Amino acid sequence: MLIRRAEIEGRVRDVRIADGRIEAIAERIAPRAGDAVLDAGGGALLPGLHDHHIHLLALAAALESVACGPPVVLDRAALAGALRAAAGDFPRGVGYHESVAGPLDRLGLDALLPDRPARIQHRSGALWMLNSRAIDRLGLDRGEGAPGVERDASGRATGRLFRLDAWLRARLAPVAPPDLAPVGRLLARVGVTGVTDATADTDSGALALLEAAVASGALPQRLAVMGGVALPTPAHPEVARAHVKLVLDEGALPSFETLCATIVDAHARERGVAIHCVGRAELVLAARALADAGARTDDRLEHAAVAPPELVELVAKTGAAVVTQPHFLEERGDDYVREVEASDLPWLYRARAWLEAGVRLAGGSDAPFGAPDPWRAIRAAVSRRTRTGVTLDEGERLAPERALALFLGALEDPGGAPRRVARGVPADLCLLDRPWRNAREELSSAHVRATWCAGRLVHEA
Repeated sequence: MLIRRAEIEGRVRDVRIADGRIEAIAERIAPRAGDAVLDAGGGALLPGLHDHHIHLLALAAALESVACGPPVVLDRAALAGALRAAAGDFPRGVGYHESVAGPLDRLGLDALLPDRPARIQHRSGALWMLNSRAIDRLGLDRGEGAPGVERDASGRATGRLFRLDAWLRARLAPVAPPDLAPVGRLLARVGVTGVTDATADTDSGALALLEAAVASGALPQRLAVMGGVALPTPAHPEVARAHVKLVLDEGALPSFETLCATIVDAHARERGVAIHCVGRAELVLAARALADAGARTDDRLEHAAVAPPELVELVAKTGAAVVTQPHFLEERGDDYVREVEASDLPWLYRARAWLEAGVRLAGGSDAPFGAPDPWRAIRAAVSRRTRTGVTLDEGERLAPERALALFLGALEDPGGAPRRVARGVPADLCLLDRPWRNAREELSSAHVRATWCAGRLVHEA
């Protein structure tokens, strides 16, 4: 393909793509016989964006599920209506937050949907809520279950299941695996050409589904996959095995010695660790364990949502990268203002402080637990405004170019040097419908005109 009149780092150039790479960049390139030609009209041609923290199978399932939280569902009546309108004999809801109808258990869900089994996932991804018919189908009142099934004083299941995604999937089998083609198309529409799946319990079966989607072209993006220490090496050459994912939950933290031993074991297998640490206590434990066990340059801290100055300094000393989700300030910021301790509000999803401390900083959507659109995160990193317009620490704002760079690092080096549109590099590209000087004033995926993955045009508006 020949791309005519594309803006590359402020200069208008022609670009030829051949064999999956950028073959030439020049002020004028003559077309060859058989060339497909696309006139960019001066639109900015960028490296394709990389989402450094996403959950692909969960996102595919969420696209087939009922929205049960903000901004789609805002109150109890809307939630009841959404559940009753859902198709199927076992509706699956996603994105719930207590601002809709308070803490939900079996009794609360029974009042909303008494005649069919239903399950709803909290927007944090850590909790499932089931009604009585779902509990009966899964046998939870007959004593079946696993650690993480909450029970009342009489031993009866409350309908609240913590960190039991894999167990729940197994109990609901056989269920057709979710279709990843809509995910591939959605990501292409917003200019994403590479993703790191950050799911902790990815096993050989889930890996096989992801590899099959890459092989078929349903998922055209480059793919790195996290998982446990036992995750096998992917068979597909375009799929890379990434970090050992460790999840810290403030209510059930491992001992310091156990966490250090797990990190040392992962490093002995030549794999970095990616440690889920949302709250302050989790971040303290993660950073101190990395410091004690000895961090590798490819170790990562996921979220690091509450980071006061002393913790920024501690993380900087480890050399680990931080993968953040600034769009949560827009999506959840008004809830944070109500629910988070006032003393912690200035330290939420920081950006400039990490960079000034020398910490490599990258961005991820955390989809489906956040919007799968990196432009929303880029915009939020610049504005730091909630939906209602509250600004959360304007001192953490980034310039549009620096915010964009959160999504331009290589999959194997999040927060590293931004990739560039240059001769010889893979043709993973995102073309905007306007020059960067205009696009930077309205950071929106609506301006993505075309996306190429390995030289293949996978989206054209």
